[in-house]
Amino acid sequence: MGAGQGEPVLPRHRGPLSGALIGCLAEQRPLPDPAAAQKADPYGDDLQLALYVSYELHYRGFAGVGPAWEWDPSLLAVRAALEDRFLTALRRDASARLSVDDALARLLVEPGNDRGVPDFLRKHGTLRHLREYAIQRSLYHLKEADPHAWVLPRLSGRAKAGMAAVEYDEFGGGRADRVHARLFANLMADLGLEPDYGHYLDDGCAEMLALVNGMSLFGLHRRLRGALVGHFAAVEITSSPASRRLALAMQRTGAGPAAEFFYTEHVEADAVHEQVVRREVIRGLLDEEPELEKDIVFGITATSHLEDRLADRLLASWGA
Repeated sequence: MGAGQGEPVLPRHRGPLSGALIGCLAEQRPLPDPAAAQKADPYGDDLQLALYVSYELHYRGFAGVGPAWEWDPSLLAVRAALEDRFLTALRRDASARLSVDDALARLLVEPGNDRGVPDFLRKHGTLRHLREYAIQRSLYHLKEADPHAWVLPRLSGRAKAGMAAVEYDEFGGGRADRVHARLFANLMADLGLEPDYGHYLDDGCAEMLALVNGMSLFGLHRRLRGALVGHFAAVEITSSPASRRLALAMQRTGAGPAAEFFYTEHVEADAVHEQVVRREVIRGLLDEEPELEKDIVFGITATSHLEDRLADRLLASWGA
């Protein structure tokens, strides 16, 4: 079936918040008390899974869950409490007093001592490591560019035109077989993995859930449009060099032509996207709304913070 069809099944719960929320969607049990979110670990499995499930109602939904739940007021109240807990932690841990130019420059600094996941996979990765990495990243790549599409109605002028141009490429430039989510599904098939959308949700670690939730959080709220643009800039600027390493890892391990192609495609495409995002999206937005500079920086630094947490989790696991 692959990335283009179907609704995923509800995942297994990971604690009281996610258990109550999933139980409500599956069996009409009571929703969790929104106040309970303030006692949960903002980066933990329970809160992040509950938040992911609530956001997924805006994407493909879940098999057997009615579409009316997407805008159910009581569920949205729970989601707002989860978002507040998560966003407060991000602002505490990832805010920085930087200019946009300085924040962007930091993205170009490579991790020292071969600490990055792409470097590890290029030099030491086995097919097992590549499969584990693909399983985690599938939570995003099978919906690649979808969270960013929400910002388009909230932009105008150069920023809107530049963002739409990049999104058009992400969605295949009018060709269904070149949609980046489809290309990642092909990569998964090459690695012997199940390419269906949402298939590996139960395998997604809290750090990966948080990274995808950050995209959804920024994308769904107009007030966070600057943070979404900052997040998008961080993704596009860091993608090309990382993709070059990952393409070499796929080639070295014999992962398959589709697995290698997914990353070689991103090497070229995202190098172009970086310039469009810098010159048109960010500069265009700041020309119209200079007060959003702080939010753009926050989007950049929050994304780096969440990516670093995921990298630390994966490298610690592989090095154990």
